[in-house]
Amino acid sequence: MSTIFFLPIFLSFIFLHSTNANYWPISPGYYPSTKFKSMSFYQGFKNLWGPNHQSVDNNGINIWLDRNSGSGFKSVKPFRSGYFGASIKLQPGYTAGVITAFYLSNNEAHPGFHDEVDIEFLGTTFGKPYTLQTNVYIRGSGDGKIIGREMKFHLWFDPTKDFHHYAILWSPREIIFLVDDVPIRRYARKSDATFPLRPMWLYGSIWDASSWATENGKYKADYNYQPFFGKFTNFKASGCTAYSSRWCRPVSASPYRSGGLSRQQRQAMNWVRSHYMVYDYCRDFKRDHSLTPECWRK
Repeated sequence: MSTIFFLPIFLSFIFLHSTNANYWPISPGYYPSTKFKSMSFYQGFKNLWGPNHQSVDNNGINIWLDRNSGSGFKSVKPFRSGYFGASIKLQPGYTAGVITAFYLSNNEAHPGFHDEVDIEFLGTTFGKPYTLQTNVYIRGSGDGKIIGREMKFHLWFDPTKDFHHYAILWSPREIIFLVDDVPIRRYARKSDATFPLRPMWLYGSIWDASSWATENGKYKADYNYQPFFGKFTNFKASGCTAYSSRWCRPVSASPYRSGGLSRQQRQAMNWVRSHYMVYDYCRDFKRDHSLTPECWRK
């Protein structure tokens, strides 16, 4: 009886996730990317590593990975809050093991004890979609006890066909991840211990993460398909730098200056989560959630 009961539910789940390419999010009703000025690469960034594996083109930058090196860049200024976005186009074809990332971090200032907020595109094999991974680290990794807060999504478009805008809104009360102005995740500050509060820099990179990136390391980077490109343009980095006065007011991703999301934005976010989210660390019962109290703390 129980098998008969659960079979329709299982089939409905498979049908939804196999056909969701036909589904597009409802309108969020508010478009924060239009509220912040774009800047060229050299207005806000500098090379971090792999200088021979990047080229600046107009206002953007192309970075690539081959068997010799990957590449990365870093913002000139550290921030303590703000809106951080870029339009990104990914490599088509076989990209297993390759990570293209856009993220905030203070790893260089606090090695082994750092904060980080990630947007990472996990490479894939032929015929399978990219996975967008969002993640938050708070005060500590590199000591063998990394505590990730991963949520993973498939996208409702092909990210290799054109540029799409990906953004992180980081304020003292919340972190919001957005794709083409649609909120896909909100991480609230429920305690100081589970929220990044120290200044961070903005980074972009492409690198080989074959040990875990694609289906937990099942598929590795294949350099017969090199080079692997990540293309970035339309940079936005607006907010309070680490050098701003204490009166600097955090920016918002919603119509409300106090932050949060509007009702329509929440509806759009919940729609994406129900149709395109493929992993939520809070729902992973193999995890030790005593290390992630935000999962159960209201």
